[in-house]
Amino acid sequence: QVQLVESGGGLVQAGGSLRLSCAASGRTFSSYAMGWFRQAPGKEREFVAAIGWSGGNTYYADSVKGRFTISRDNAKNTVYLQMNSLKPEDTAVYYCAASTTINVVTSRYQYDYWGQGTQVTVSS
Repeated sequence: QVQLVESGGGLVQAGGSLRLSCAASGRTFSSYAMGWFRQAPGKEREFVAAIGWSGGNTYYADSVKGRFTISRDNAKNTVYLQMNSLKPEDTAVYYCAASTTINVVTSRYQYDYWGQGTQVTVSS
């Protein structure tokens, strides 16, 4: 069982930056692939970024490529999402998730554990 707690969301102007953190419980954090998803009002939850168990492999949605960076610190049981050059269309609740597949996965159905989400609002 893994419990995930996101933090770092907030209100920011377009062009600004935020760093989201996701703290995981349990001693097996390093065996999970991790991902970030987001869900805007009235829309499906969509993939944002993912990282493999070692941090060596990452994958991004086209909409955030070059602006967002996912990373992890296995010693701290934490995964991060650095978001730069934010746009109003990035506004959503952001969720982190853990997958037992250990490799990078992009489908939400391949993730086993989810956090409660953190709100990111980008004003124009």
